[in-house]
Amino acid sequence: MAFAEFKFRSKELCRYVPFNMILPNDTNPEVREGNHHYDREPETLVLLGGYGNSEISWIYGTHIMDLAAKYNLAVILPAGENSFYLDGTGKGNTYCRYVGMELVSYVQRMLNLPAGKEHTFIGGVSMGGFGAIHTGFAYPDTFGKIVGFSSALIIHDISQKREGFEDGLGDYGYYRQIFGDLDLLEESSQNPEIQIKSLKDKGTELPEIYLTCGVGDPFLEHNRAFYEFLKREEINAIYQEREGNHDWYFWDSCLEDSILWLLKGEI
Repeated sequence: MAFAEFKFRSKELCRYVPFNMILPNDTNPEVREGNHHYDREPETLVLLGGYGNSEISWIYGTHIMDLAAKYNLAVILPAGENSFYLDGTGKGNTYCRYVGMELVSYVQRMLNLPAGKEHTFIGGVSMGGFGAIHTGFAYPDTFGKIVGFSSALIIHDISQKREGFEDGLGDYGYYRQIFGDLDLLEESSQNPEIQIKSLKDKGTELPEIYLTCGVGDPFLEHNRAFYEFLKREEINAIYQEREGNHDWYFWDSCLEDSILWLLKGEI
C-alpha cells in the first residue's frame, strides 16, 4: 500500500497545488489472497474534505488506507480551500473544473488507471459532500456514482441574504464570494437541484447517489429535504440516517458501507 504526496501545476487554479494519493500497488499478499477485488484494475475514488480540512484530513480522520487496500481503490485526496468546490469568479478559482476534469484526468493518465464513469466515483464530507454532489452532477461523464456524508446543502439557507448576515460557517461576504449573487442562487447552476433538472431536460444519464447523515447532525433536515427532492425527480438515490453527529467518528463509521455501495450498488 502506498501513500503519496503530490504537487502539480494546475491550469485551472493557475498555481502548484497539493493533492494526496492512496495506491493499492504493493498491497500485502495476505490482503490480496482470495480477494476478488484484485481480479480487476483499481477503481478511482475522489474524496473531498470539509470546511477547514486539507488533503490529509481523510487520512487522519478515517481508516481509508485500510479500506483502499481491502477494496483495491486508488483514492485521490485534493485540497478544497473552503471553496465548496465551486467555480468562483475570476481566473484561478475554478475548483469544480479542477476536480471534475483536470485532476481526475491527470491522475488516471499518470498512473494508467482505468478511465470512464463506470470506474470513477466521488464523495465528500460536509462542505465536501456538497462539493461531491455538485461536481458529480456537473460532470456526469466523469463520475458514475456520488456519496455525500452529512452534506452541507445550504443553498436555501443563504439565498437572498444581505450584508451583515453571518452564521456558524461564514458571513455574507464569504458566501457572496463563493456562490455568487445570492439573490439568484436558488435558480443558478450552483444549486444541485437546478443541475439535476437541467440534466434531466437534456436526457443525460445521471450518476447514482448515496446520502447519509447522523441524527444529531445540524445538516440533518437539509439532507432529508434533498432526498425528498431526489425522490420527486425519480433520481436513483439511497439515503440512510444513523446515530451520530457532524464528525469524523460518524463519517468513518459509514465509510465501508459507502464503498460497498460504490462497488456493488448495494449496502
